[in-house]
Parts: sequence; C-alpha cells; structure tokens
Amino acid sequence: MPIPRARPSTGGPELPNAAPAGAKRQAIPKRFSDTRVCLCVLYCVSVVKKLLPSRLNVVVSISSLHEPLLSWYILPMAEGFQSSDSLRSGKPLMYAQYAQLEPVSLEMGATLSDVTVCYETYGTLNVARDNAVLICHALSGDSHVARHDADDDAGWWDLIIGPGKPIDTNKYFVICPNILGGCRGTTGPNSINPATGRRYGRDFPTITIHDMADVQAMLVRHLGIDSLLAVVGGSMGGMLAQSLAVRHAAMVRGAVAVATAPRFSSQSLAFDVIGRNVILRDPNFFGGDYYDHDTVPSVGLAIARMIAHITYLSPEAMQEKFEADRHRPRDVATEFEKKFSIGSYLGYQGDKFVERFDANSYVAITTAIDLFDLGATREQLRQRLGESACRWLVVSFSSDWLFPPSQSQDLVAALLASGRSVSYCNVKSACGHDAFLLPNEVQSYGTMIGSFLANLDGPKSAAKTQAAKPAAEMAAADSPTSIFTARRLDYERIMEQIPSGSSVLDLGCGAGGLLARLARREGSPRDAGVSPALCDPLAGTPPSPQSSSPTDAGKMPAGHEGETPSSRHTRLMGVELDERAIVACVHRGLDVVQADLNQPLPQFGDGQFDTVVLSQTLQAVRDVEGVIAEMLRIGKRCVVSFPNFGYRKLRQMLFDAGRAPESSGILRYKWYNTPNIRFFSIADFEEFCREKTIRIQRRIALDTEAGQEIHDDPNLNADLAIFAISR
Repeated sequence: MPIPRARPSTGGPELPNAAPAGAKRQAIPKRFSDTRVCLCVLYCVSVVKKLLPSRLNVVVSISSLHEPLLSWYILPMAEGFQSSDSLRSGKPLMYAQYAQLEPVSLEMGATLSDVTVCYETYGTLNVARDNAVLICHALSGDSHVARHDADDDAGWWDLIIGPGKPIDTNKYFVICPNILGGCRGTTGPNSINPATGRRYGRDFPTITIHDMADVQAMLVRHLGIDSLLAVVGGSMGGMLAQSLAVRHAAMVRGAVAVATAPRFSSQSLAFDVIGRNVILRDPNFFGGDYYDHDTVPSVGLAIARMIAHITYLSPEAMQEKFEADRHRPRDVATEFEKKFSIGSYLGYQGDKFVERFDANSYVAITTAIDLFDLGATREQLRQRLGESACRWLVVSFSSDWLFPPSQSQDLVAALLASGRSVSYCNVKSACGHDAFLLPNEVQSYGTMIGSFLANLDGPKSAAKTQAAKPAAEMAAADSPTSIFTARRLDYERIMEQIPSGSSVLDLGCGAGGLLARLARREGSPRDAGVSPALCDPLAGTPPSPQSSSPTDAGKMPAGHEGETPSSRHTRLMGVELDERAIVACVHRGLDVVQADLNQPLPQFGDGQFDTVVLSQTLQAVRDVEGVIAEMLRIGKRCVVSFPNFGYRKLRQMLFDAGRAPESSGILRYKWYNTPNIRFFSIADFEEFCREKTIRIQRRIALDTEAGQEIHDDPNLNADLAIFAISR
C-alpha cells in the first residue's frame, strides 16, 4: 500500500472542541460555589508541599504536569526559556489524516468497537518501508509535532523534527498520532459512542498506556509498515515508547525514552490525584456528562492545570521568574486571583488550557499515566524489559523532579541486567522537565537522538550525519602516542590483553576510542555498537578537565564510508561521566551509560563482563579502592593503565625547577585545576595490589616517547604502565 507524502486534510471526523458547541464557560470563580472543594484543594496542596524535599536543587522552567505548555509569561523576563509549545492552540489540524481501526480490546476488559486515529506524517516512506519513526506525544500534545511547510502552524517539537534536523524528514518517514483518549481527533471521551449516538462522557472506559501503545501499533500496521526504525517519546510519550518496545518487540528496532520513567513516583502521582479530584468535584462536571449541558467544568480543569504547572517550578525558579515583579502582575484576562505575578501567570495558563483541552480526556489520560507500571523492583523491571529486542537510548535531565534522573537510571539498570543494548545520559539542565522541548540543551539531546537514529539506519546514513559535522567538532584524541601529548599510545597494548570475542566494559571511556578499535578488530563495527563510518577518528584537541577520562573526552569522531558490517561477536559498553564525551560515543554508535566512577556501579552484575578496562583514568579517581573493587567484581579480568609519576623526567622537572610538572599530555593542566589528583608510581600500584591480595597477571611498562617497552627499572624509565589483574 503506497504511503503518500503529508498533505492537507481533506476530510475526516469533526474535531470537537474542548467545550461542546454553544456551551457557556463558567464565570471564574463566581459560579464555583462549592466552597468545600476549594478548601479540599488547598488542604491537599499543603499536604503535598510538606512531603516535598525542603530544598530542591533544581532550576526549572515553566511547564505543565506532564509536558510544557506555554512560556508566554516569562518570555520578556527570561529569554532562552521559551518553549516550542508556546504557540499551541485548539485550531483545526490542516494536515490531519484519519484511520479507522478494528475493534480494540482494552487491558481492563472493555472493548472499543469503533476507533478512529488522527495522525500526521512527514517525509516519505522508502521502498523497503523501513525508515519509519513513530513519535509519541505527552499528556496534552497532539498529532501536530512539526510544521509541514513555511505557512503551517508551529508544531510542538519543531526543534528536532524537520528537514536537516535530528529527526530528519528528508531521511525518515515520521508518524505522529494523537493518543487514544485524546481530544484532538482520536477516539476519546468527547467522541460519539456508536452504541448511543451521544458522546461517551462518563461511559468512556478506563484506558492504559498499553492500550494507547496497542492502538498506535495497529495504526502502523494499517499503514502497511511491519517494522519501525524507532519509536521516540518524551514524558508520557516515553512511557508509550517503553510499552511499544515491550509489547510489540518485533516491530521496534530502536526506542528513545526521554524524561520519563517505568512508573510514576508517589509524589508525582499525588498531584494527578489532586487535579482529577478538583475536576470531578466541579459542579459543572455532571459526572462526566457535561456535554449535554450548557456549560463545561472550566474551573476544575483550569485549577488542575494550575496545580500541574506548580510541579515544574522549583523555589529557585519561582524566585528568578516572579520575585522581581512579585507585586506587579500582568493584567491578563482571567477571573482567577492575580494580585501577584505568579497568580496572573497561573491564571493565564489555566484559562488557555481550557480553551483547547477536554476535562474528561485529562482525567482519562492522567489516570493512564498513573496506572503505568513496568515494575517496582529491579527484578520486575528486568523481566519486563527483557521482553524488548531493540536498542535503547534513555535521556534524563538533571533538574527534572517530576521524572527524576533516578527513575531513568532504574530503567537503564534493568535494561543492562536483561542484556539489552542501551545508552544513557543525564543532561545537565536548568530547565526541569520542560528541557526536552526547549532549545537550551538541544545540542546534547538532539544530537544524541539524531546520532542514535543514524546508527540504527546503517553505515551510509551515519556517514552522512558524520560528514555534516564541522571538522573541529568531529575531532577525537584517540590516536595512540605519548602521555606527553594529547594523543594515546596504550590502546594497542591494552587490546593485546583482551582476548578476541570478549565482552568489554570500558570505565571512563571518553569519546570511545578504545571501544571503536575493539569493534573493528571483531569485524562487527555496526553490530557491536559502532558504525563503521565512525571508526577512524582524527587526532583532536584536548578535552575538558571535567571528563572522567582526562585523555579522551569531549570530541566528535570522524571517519570513512564503505566498510561492511558482519555479525555481532562481542558486547562492548562504555561508562563515562562527561556529557560531551557521551554525546560523542552515541554519535559513533557505541553503547555508553553515564555514571560517576567514584560511586558504586550497581547497574552492573557480578562477573557480567569478561574484561573491565580503566585506561589512564585512575589518577583522576577519588575512591581508588572502591573503583578497583568494582572492576574486580564486574569483570573476570581487569586491565588498568596509568601514567607513571615515578618516571625520571617527571622527577627531574620537580627536582630542577621546584614546580609541579606540566606537559601537553596528561599533565597539560595547572596544579590548581588538574583532574589528576593521584600522583603514584608503578611501585605504588604493585604495593597496593599486594596489600589487597590482587593478582597481577601481567605488567607492561612503556617509554611512550621512545616507543618501546621497558624491562630495566620500569619505575624509573617507563612513563606509562599497563596492568592485567584479577582476584
């Protein structure tokens, strides 16, 4: 069945507005006469407030409970915090298409006999029908994810979807459906119930995230597509991505889960409970059948949305955005309190939301979010996520406390335990949950998403992505040479200590130079986690001192096209702290997870890898004993390389000049900003191994300047050491 390019809508079911035609909006808050409801809301909010951490170390931007809505209020005050969702409205969808699906059996036991899905498509489906990317929207999103042309309205993720963007519509066939239960064209509570001829209202059955995922899978098959290149979603959309990857494993080749979780936290769930209660207690809700009355529950829905927005604002953000003009609120057209600037902002947000969203849909969708649960324990998560068969990219944001990074890390740990291919980065951001729709960190998360898709798409696609990068940005310092330069000389000798076919975990992997070489040696550059187009890096500039691997981080690799992948032989994985280095690894197609080596690594099991490597990083580690212990726990064999600070030239620098040694390599930093906090020698490490009863299987001592192995007094004559150790 041919799939046409996106086109303006020429028909389809009527799209009901949030309020039925002719319905009167309530005067706010004059007709909200049930004082008990107001007091109940205030009490619930006060209780939740007491449960919040006394100080949240986050700075977040304006957004809604499950996705950002508008940043109208703060644009003049905080340039750079505007949301790609700022222009959202309830306007007709010009490019909407509609699919009529077969009856849907729901997880809770009910059946929907007549399901319509509203969706939009971008780009062209290729002949092989294998370039489709499914986009899953968040709570109040819809099918209009991006502009179709210059005259089209803005979409909610224009930042990363479109020609030449990370999700490149010149390469991919992008599908974005409105979710089941929504109010923008897909069957939901405000749709006509075929059994009664009236809107469903209270009769709309309870739905789950899994039901939404099943309907989207049905749509994909309806379009004649058997395999998705990837499913991508943020917030609730990330939950949908997880569900699709688990329930429809054969369909999904890659899953991108952004700012999401395998289950909602109790704290986040509490705000949903309050929001639903205030809607249900609105006297104009009429048990969900307000469509038949001359009104809508606008107060309840607006207050629910106002409460939702508060969950995105940390004390720091409140201070930054509203304190300067606390007593100078904007004169917005709202009947909610606006004595203070924060009040006028919340009132505006609540009123705008009522104009485009349906209260029953809000109740149905938030309930689905709260019911989503892939497992409360790591073992439950491991079993459920083990049903997936795709590669994963998981992205969280450091200041997001609605979907905190710890929940993404739980997801990643379960994927690792189930043997799945996964990359993870906790992007540093001051934008909170809103970050995935904002431009502030798009260079990080957008690049990772684009690179992940390119490597799923194959070597040629990855090579084109690579070629588009500036040369300086692409450079990576993983060519082997001396510790006195910014390049490396120990990789080949380390590789000698790793038997072919071994599974390898590289701690402090930097931009992935060693892993890329190992992948090439195994003859499986793509399937071992690296595109062949990205395997031949150029020498580059020194990395940031923030990298956990001071000699190989923060650079983007360059490479060549034309190599042929073969079957996968090994599992290669990196651990890195530096965000730029992680972006570089994902760009190369490597699996990498973000973690601090000074903390335990419980996401990895005992003996999970044949070999664990720590190359030229030990000197930057605070907890040396802990790191070595973790290496020996995770790996059957470990390889450690480090600069020998007992080397004669370093001794001479200190003795003759009386100054801390400096050079252009590992010692390129000043004494006051160096990440090298351990200045130890070969003799020191050997004594450490004796004290800890660690077996030294082999020692290699190198003079990297002379390019030779040292056998005579290596503690004096070698500048670099490599040890293979085990219990």
